[in-house]
Amino acid sequence: MDEARLRRLLDVGRSLIAELDPDIVLDRLLEVAREVTGAQYAAIGVLDERRELLEQFITKGIDEDTHRAIGDLPRGRGVLGVLIRDPQPLRLPDVGAHPESYGFPLAHPPMNTFLGVPILVHGEAWGNLYLTEKDAGEFTEDDEEAVTVLADWAAIAIANARLYRDVRQRRDELQRANRGLETTTEVARALGGLTDVDRVLELVVKRSRALIDARAAQLALLDAGELVIAAVAGQGVDGVRGTRLAVEDSVAGAALRSGRPQRFSRVPEQSFAYRTLGARTALVTPMVFRNRSIGFLSVFDRMSGDEAFSEEDERLLQAFAASAATAVATAQSASNEAVQRSVRASELERGRWARELHDETLQELAGLKVLLSGARRSGDPARVVSAVDQAVEMITYGIENLRSLITELRPAALDELGTEPAVRALVERVRTTSGLDIDLEIRLAYEEGRTSERHVPELEAVIYRFVQEALTNVVKHAAATHMAVRIADPHDDDEGLLVVEVEDDGRGFDPDASVDGFGLVGMRERIGLVNGQLDIASRPEGGARLRATISVRRRASDDPASRTAGATG
Repeated sequence: MDEARLRRLLDVGRSLIAELDPDIVLDRLLEVAREVTGAQYAAIGVLDERRELLEQFITKGIDEDTHRAIGDLPRGRGVLGVLIRDPQPLRLPDVGAHPESYGFPLAHPPMNTFLGVPILVHGEAWGNLYLTEKDAGEFTEDDEEAVTVLADWAAIAIANARLYRDVRQRRDELQRANRGLETTTEVARALGGLTDVDRVLELVVKRSRALIDARAAQLALLDAGELVIAAVAGQGVDGVRGTRLAVEDSVAGAALRSGRPQRFSRVPEQSFAYRTLGARTALVTPMVFRNRSIGFLSVFDRMSGDEAFSEEDERLLQAFAASAATAVATAQSASNEAVQRSVRASELERGRWARELHDETLQELAGLKVLLSGARRSGDPARVVSAVDQAVEMITYGIENLRSLITELRPAALDELGTEPAVRALVERVRTTSGLDIDLEIRLAYEEGRTSERHVPELEAVIYRFVQEALTNVVKHAAATHMAVRIADPHDDDEGLLVVEVEDDGRGFDPDASVDGFGLVGMRERIGLVNGQLDIASRPEGGARLRATISVRRRASDDPASRTAGATG
């Protein structure tokens, strides 16, 4: 092989292995193969999974009109099949004279001289490189050697591009999973202090649209056998909120009958979504709470392009709808008695989610981290290593988010150890992450040995959530430098007021103004459920003090029944 050709092959090899787009790799390979051999025509045949036929045939040198006239592309019979069965270089002075030649279609340009070389990826046949019609005589041994080197370069580039594509897909899946987790977390946090149905519905429908990157989203609730469009977001949905429609006129009909999500690559023309919203594609999932469908969450059309929603979109929206259903059902229970039952169920649900996320999702992410770490150690080129490193970093971030979610949904310390350890751990986390100076004083009768009974779980949960929400508000809104948290049982073991107080030196606010965003409505409801009262003292630029007083009555008994009956007044 002459020096100029060798230098050209080296330059091409460097460029091929640096390219991570498989289509560009194949196109460049065909172009250079023609250049270094003087071939008029070049083609790459990509094998199917069984390595018996060609599933893809890419050509260079034949124009589009000739392609159309030829008709169906080769599938790997005749001389092409020889290379499939025996992946060794093959040179022929006249391809038509070979005993297994099938000949060519009528519109096919004449081809005589032939050179075929297999492309082996990780030692297995991936495809073949074909060259025909050398411009001067027959293909030579130097041509064969040069094309074999090219095929080896291409194999490395294809392997790199495949790995990069796989890592990129996993990265995209992780990004989507993280987005879903963040959205679900946001709804779960909002649930703790929000009981306004309209605001919950608005939050759910907006987040679902953003989650799937859809043009529009709609949340319809079941009411007396019909669907009521309770919330909408996006483009082309003005004026439809509040519309009632029969189930059979909705894209939700199939989801109602099957109880499963439904994807539509073409929305039925008789449906409300097509006629009124102009939807062309749709994804619908039931919102199920306690084995009962309370409504349906639907997204319509991509923000860009005409691509239909995917199976991954379906899984993501279904997971989000499960959490959203809990939020909506809870918000619908607005009376004191209904809210009390709902809050208790919500706490149980949070505990279940915490266990499931720990036992399943967290383990899956950790397993994926091990998998991608192995890819990083595989010795592939720098770009692939960088992509793998990025994926591992994202997984690590996702695992931390999951751990944080588990703790916030239902801290194990609250159930296992009681109010004081749980609140101390909460304050320490906030102190560490925010840098706030926080004084903490807890005087609970159980912790001080003045009684053998803890407060009932419902009351412990209310104390913890009240402190948690107050700390969150201060960190987010108050711009404070110092806080004080005080929790004290009445000194008389039989009867009195438990006091929970959170005070800060931040910017404060006007208690008479609308401060729903601070979660005060939810705080009042939680405190009210345990026969308590919330007092707010604040003024702009003067700090704030939230003081909850709760009437408690104790019975000096270790019997669990007495604890349940007498811990709250």
